[in-house]
Amino acid sequence: MKAIYAGSFDPVTNGHLDIIMRAKNIFGELIVSVLNNTNKKSLFTVEERMRLLNEVLKDVDGVYVDSFEGLLVDYAKKKNCRTIVRGLRSASDYINEYTLAMANMHYKDGVETVFLLSSNNNLFVSSTLAKEVAQFGGDLSLFVPDVVGKAMKEKLIRR
Repeated sequence: MKAIYAGSFDPVTNGHLDIIMRAKNIFGELIVSVLNNTNKKSLFTVEERMRLLNEVLKDVDGVYVDSFEGLLVDYAKKKNCRTIVRGLRSASDYINEYTLAMANMHYKDGVETVFLLSSNNNLFVSSTLAKEVAQFGGDLSLFVPDVVGKAMKEKLIRR
Protein backbone atom coordinates (compact mmCIF):
# COMPACT_ATOMS: atom_id res chain seq x y z
CA MET A 1 0.00 0.00 0.00
CA LYS A 2 1.26 3.50 -0.71
CA ALA A 3 0.50 6.96 0.60
CA ILE A 4 1.41 10.54 -0.26
CA TYR A 5 2.92 13.04 2.14
CA ALA A 6 2.70 16.43 0.46
CA GLY A 7 3.85 19.83 1.61
CA SER A 8 5.98 22.81 0.81
CA PHE A 9 9.03 21.37 2.65
CA ASP A 10 10.63 24.83 2.58
CA PRO A 11 12.85 23.55 4.11
CA VAL A 12 12.40 19.91 5.05
CA THR A 13 12.65 19.68 8.85
CA ASN A 14 13.42 16.99 11.38
CA GLY A 15 9.68 16.95 12.09
CA HIS A 16 8.93 16.22 8.43
CA LEU A 17 11.52 13.44 8.43
CA ASP A 18 9.96 11.89 11.52
CA ILE A 19 6.54 11.80 9.81
CA ILE A 20 8.12 10.46 6.60
CA MET A 21 9.83 7.56 8.37
CA ARG A 22 6.77 6.65 10.44
CA ALA A 23 4.44 6.84 7.41
CA LYS A 24 6.82 4.71 5.36
CA ASN A 25 6.81 2.09 8.13
CA ILE A 26 3.00 2.06 8.18
CA PHE A 27 2.34 2.09 4.43
CA GLY A 28 5.48 0.48 3.02
CA GLU A 29 5.70 2.98 0.17
CA LEU A 30 5.53 6.75 0.45
CA ILE A 31 5.57 9.51 -2.14
CA VAL A 32 6.94 12.72 -0.63
CA SER A 33 5.65 15.40 -2.94
CA VAL A 34 6.71 19.04 -2.94
CA LEU A 35 3.88 21.45 -3.63
CA ASN A 36 4.73 24.11 -6.20
CA ASN A 37 2.69 26.96 -4.74
CA THR A 38 3.28 29.98 -6.96
CA ASN A 39 1.38 32.21 -4.52
CA LYS A 40 3.93 31.64 -1.77
CA LYS A 41 7.42 33.17 -1.57
CA SER A 42 9.80 30.33 -0.82
CA LEU A 43 13.37 30.23 0.40
CA PHE A 44 14.18 27.31 -1.93
CA THR A 45 12.94 26.53 -5.42
CA VAL A 46 10.94 23.33 -5.94
CA GLU A 47 14.01 21.75 -7.55
CA GLU A 48 16.21 22.70 -4.57
CA ARG A 49 13.67 21.32 -2.10
CA MET A 50 13.48 18.07 -4.07
CA ARG A 51 17.28 17.84 -4.16
CA LEU A 52 17.49 18.34 -0.37
CA LEU A 53 14.75 15.74 0.23
CA ASN A 54 16.52 13.27 -2.05
CA GLU A 55 19.77 13.90 -0.20
CA VAL A 56 18.37 13.31 3.29
CA LEU A 57 16.30 10.30 2.12
CA LYS A 58 18.92 8.70 -0.14
CA ASP A 59 19.32 5.62 2.07
CA VAL A 60 15.60 5.05 2.65
CA ASP A 61 13.99 2.41 0.44
CA GLY A 62 10.35 2.84 -0.50
CA VAL A 63 10.32 6.65 -0.29
CA TYR A 64 10.09 8.59 -3.55
CA VAL A 65 10.38 12.36 -4.00
CA ASP A 66 8.16 14.14 -6.53
CA SER A 67 6.45 17.50 -7.03
CA PHE A 68 3.05 18.70 -8.13
CA GLU A 69 0.89 21.75 -8.82
CA GLY A 70 -2.83 22.07 -8.38
CA LEU A 71 -5.14 20.03 -6.18
CA LEU A 72 -3.63 17.29 -4.04
CA VAL A 73 -6.64 15.04 -4.58
CA ASP A 74 -6.14 15.22 -8.37
CA TYR A 75 -2.42 14.51 -7.96
CA ALA A 76 -3.21 11.51 -5.73
CA LYS A 77 -5.51 10.08 -8.41
CA LYS A 78 -2.77 10.48 -11.04
CA LYS A 79 -0.45 8.52 -8.75
CA ASN A 80 -3.14 5.88 -8.18
CA CYS A 81 -3.05 6.59 -4.46
CA ARG A 82 -6.03 6.88 -2.12
CA THR A 83 -4.27 7.89 1.11
CA ILE A 84 -2.74 11.20 2.16
CA VAL A 85 -0.60 11.53 5.28
CA ARG A 86 -0.55 14.73 7.31
CA GLY A 87 1.44 15.52 10.44
CA LEU A 88 -0.12 17.27 13.43
CA ARG A 89 1.78 19.21 16.08
CA SER A 90 -1.13 20.90 17.85
CA ALA A 91 -4.88 21.26 18.12
CA SER A 92 -4.74 24.26 15.78
CA ASP A 93 -3.01 22.08 13.15
CA TYR A 94 -5.88 19.62 13.50
CA ILE A 95 -8.52 22.30 13.00
CA ASN A 96 -6.84 23.51 9.81
CA GLU A 97 -6.15 20.02 8.47
CA TYR A 98 -9.60 18.64 9.31
CA THR A 99 -11.34 20.93 6.80
CA LEU A 100 -8.91 19.99 4.04
CA ALA A 101 -9.25 16.30 4.86
CA MET A 102 -13.04 16.49 4.66
CA ALA A 103 -12.87 18.35 1.35
CA ASN A 104 -10.40 15.81 -0.05
CA MET A 105 -12.62 12.95 1.10
CA HIS A 106 -15.71 14.34 -0.65
CA TYR A 107 -14.15 15.87 -3.77
CA LYS A 108 -14.80 13.70 -6.85
CA ASP A 109 -14.07 10.12 -5.76
CA GLY A 110 -12.08 11.38 -2.79
CA VAL A 111 -9.05 10.26 -0.86
CA GLU A 112 -8.61 9.43 2.81
CA THR A 113 -6.33 11.39 5.12
CA VAL A 114 -4.36 9.75 7.90
CA PHE A 115 -3.07 12.02 10.65
CA LEU A 116 0.18 11.24 12.44
CA LEU A 117 0.91 13.08 15.66
CA SER A 118 4.27 14.75 15.96
CA SER A 119 6.80 13.12 18.22
CA ASN A 120 7.33 15.06 21.45
CA ASN A 121 10.84 16.16 20.46
CA ASN A 122 9.45 17.77 17.27
CA LEU A 123 6.41 19.59 18.67
CA PHE A 124 8.10 22.97 18.28
CA VAL A 125 9.80 22.28 14.94
CA SER A 126 8.55 24.18 11.89
CA SER A 127 10.00 25.42 8.63
CA THR A 128 9.05 28.96 9.62
CA LEU A 129 10.93 28.77 12.91
CA ALA A 130 13.93 27.13 11.21
CA LYS A 131 14.09 30.01 8.71
CA GLU A 132 13.92 32.57 11.50
CA VAL A 133 16.73 30.88 13.44
CA ALA A 134 18.80 30.70 10.23
CA GLN A 135 18.31 34.42 9.54
CA PHE A 136 19.92 35.20 12.88
CA GLY A 137 22.75 32.69 12.47
CA GLY A 138 21.43 30.34 15.16
CA ASP A 139 22.03 26.63 15.66
CA LEU A 140 19.76 24.76 13.26
CA SER A 141 20.50 21.23 14.47
CA LEU A 142 17.24 21.02 16.44
CA PHE A 143 15.23 21.90 13.36
CA VAL A 144 16.80 20.50 10.19
CA PRO A 145 19.39 17.93 9.06
CA ASP A 146 22.93 19.30 8.70
CA VAL A 147 22.85 19.34 4.88
CA VAL A 148 19.66 21.40 4.97
CA GLY A 149 21.04 23.80 7.58
CA LYS A 150 24.12 24.37 5.46
CA ALA A 151 21.99 25.02 2.37
CA MET A 152 19.81 27.47 4.32
CA LYS A 153 22.79 29.45 5.55
CA GLU A 154 24.32 29.57 2.05
CA LYS A 155 21.01 30.72 0.58
CA LEU A 156 20.53 33.43 3.21
CA ILE A 157 24.10 34.74 2.76
CA ARG A 158 23.38 35.32 -0.94
CA ARG A 159 20.25 37.36 -0.21
